Formats: sequence, C-alpha cells, structure tokens
Amino acid sequence: MPDAADSHGAAGGDEPRVVAHLDMDAFYASVELLRYPQLRGQPVVIGGSLRRQGAPPAEAAADFTRLRAYAGRGVVTTATYEARAFGVRAGIGLMKAARMAPEAILLPVDMEEYRRHSRRFKAAVRAIAPRIEDRGIDEIYIDLGPLLAGHADPWAEAPALAMRLREAVRAATGLSCSIGVTPNKLLAKIASDLDKPGGITILTQADLGTRIWPLPASRINGIGPKASARLAALGIATIGELAAADPQWLVGHFGRSYGTWLHEAAHGRDTRPVVTESEPRSISRESTFERDLDPVRDRETLRGLFTDLCVRVAADLERKGYLARSIGLKIRFEDFSTVTRDHTATHATGDAAEIRRLAGECLRRVRLDRRIRLLGVRAGTLLPRHAAGVVDEPAQRYAGLTLPLFDDGAGDRR
Repeated sequence: MPDAADSHGAAGGDEPRVVAHLDMDAFYASVELLRYPQLRGQPVVIGGSLRRQGAPPAEAAADFTRLRAYAGRGVVTTATYEARAFGVRAGIGLMKAARMAPEAILLPVDMEEYRRHSRRFKAAVRAIAPRIEDRGIDEIYIDLGPLLAGHADPWAEAPALAMRLREAVRAATGLSCSIGVTPNKLLAKIASDLDKPGGITILTQADLGTRIWPLPASRINGIGPKASARLAALGIATIGELAAADPQWLVGHFGRSYGTWLHEAAHGRDTRPVVTESEPRSISRESTFERDLDPVRDRETLRGLFTDLCVRVAADLERKGYLARSIGLKIRFEDFSTVTRDHTATHATGDAAEIRRLAGECLRRVRLDRRIRLLGVRAGTLLPRHAAGVVDEPAQRYAGLTLPLFDDGAGDRR
C-alpha cells in the first residue's frame, strides 16, 4: 500500500490523495427494471439485438421472451444478479446462456435509454465532485481530494461523502451504484467491486493485507486471462502471493516493464492522476450479425449495413467535434478470422459520403471469399473541428446515402 507520502497529490499541495471509483450495479439490467418493475427478483438477460423503436411493451411476466427460445449468434451484454447466479455473465454467447438459465427473460439492448441514465448519474456526481474521469457508460473515477482538503482526518470524512454521492445517483436515476474509496485508481477499481451491489468500501493502508491480498491476482485491472494463467502456472494465485514474489524474478518471467508493474500493483501503488479531460484516439462503429452474411447473396443487406455504419461514425464525429484523417475497415469472417484495412485521406473529414468512399477503398483490398460475421468502420487520426477550421455538412444529410457497396466487384473476388 502507498505510504503516507502517497496519500497526497503529486503537486504537493494540501489536498489529500483520495480517489473514488463509482460503478453502476448491473447497469443495463437495472435500467430495464425501472421500465419493467414486474421483473424485479427474476433472472433477466440483456443482449442479442437492439430494441426496435416503437415496440409495444410487455406487461405480465408471461409476455416476455424466454432465453430458451433464442436462436442466433448474439452475446450477453449484461444480466441481473439473479441470472448471474446461474453462471450467466457478460460476453458469453446467448445460446450458451440459454443452456445455463433457459427460463431467464431476454430483453434487447436499448442504448439510447442507457446513455440517458448515464448522463444523469454523471451530472449528479459532477454537481458534488466536479473532478471526474469518464471511463465508460457505467463507471467513473472521482478525485475527492478537493472536497476533503482541510480536514484533520480526510479518511474519517470519506464514508459520509461516498454515501452522499451514492444517494445523489439514486435520486437522479433511481439506480444503485457501488463506490470504492482508496488512495489511488488501481485500488479504487478493486474496492468498488468488493461489496456489490450498493456497497461503499473504504480502504486505507491498513487494509491491504486483509482486503486486497487474499483476492485472486486477476482482480487487478491489467492482469488479463493470459497473464493470470501464466502466474498460476508459476504458483501465484492471489495478489498477496504476487506481492511476496521477488521483483527480479517477476522481471525475469514477464519483462522489465510488466514485471515491475506487477510488483508495484500487488503492493497497491499507482500514481496515475484522475484525468478530467482526454482526447479520443479514434471513433468506431461495428455490428455483429445474427447470422453470417454472404458477400454476394446478401449484397443488398451488407450495402445498407455498411452505409449505416459510415453515417453513424460521421454523426459521432460531428457530435464530439472531430474530423478524421484516416478511415479504417474491420471484417470478421465466419471462421472468426479478422482483417483490418486503413486508408489515410489527403485532408481531415467528417463527411459521411467521404467516409463511405474511403471505407470502400479499404474494402477493395479485402478478398471476400467467406461469409461475414462482423463489419466495422473506424475514424482515426482525429483533429478537433475548430483547429481544422473546416465546416462540414451535417452528418444527418446523408441518412439516405446509397453509394455502391459489395457490388463494384469486391464481392465477386472468390
């Protein structure tokens, strides 16, 4: 755990170094339970497809689709805690989930509704603690140092502040969240998951041995499945065992950079600041199909889907205030092999038609001899619009874009 000097900011001022990680509890599923309170207490799985606009709402539990009836290649986006008790978790295939919990209720994804609640909970937190780092639709880091400055014992005040934030989120959204409060981001991320749902976990230097070291090493954000398997093969299963390992031994097995980081992370050391503003590196949209699409027989379907992705990327660029110098293409085939292609433009653009044209140039460099499972478009090398001094047509202008696609010879290269 960081020593006393680590509890203060890098600037060396009077603000204590107290960082919170706020994580919404089963976020997508919880939003759906606001819409369908009759499903509370039941196993509910979200995923498979986007919600159709204007789809009539179900009323009784019997009106909802059961997971056993699902057929397709969709994946689980999230699940209620009741569904998780059967082993259902985000990222697994819905067909596999159906074998685990056939009677679970399946709901489609409604991203617009989730984004609306995301904006609400972040605004509620920002009204109390303005220094937040946005880490996604359902989680944020919060710098609590400015609010605890001047207190003789900031850690004694931290629980009340965390409860205030939790109640503000509930009042704004009707949803629960879990909050971890520690001296740094690495530990805060772990702590927010320890007492879910609705928990507040405060960790100080004295808690490292009792609350962190007994946990699996994979609970450290940055130790993925491969690294976890390698550690297990070397006889290291817990964070405590990792902390006890000789640093040079770790460097010998994992390299200087990652080995040194493993040692530091196991001891709870992390000097990363809460970053309140950051520039995105790229903006992308992709779609995984319910069934694999043939480049020739499903040409019309692919044309519409690909054009829609280009229009959506253009709209995202416009909404976020960027232009792009490079446009990329991603295709995943039926055998799960994936190819990517990029094309750098002579000038930055946010124009949907230009994005579509450049993506088409990428497409010409791909041999389409298998059915397609996933299609994606990426805009990279981003430049703020105001810096470029360019005014593009609104992306919505191209909602009916129908440029040639998968019929200009690309789909016939078998």
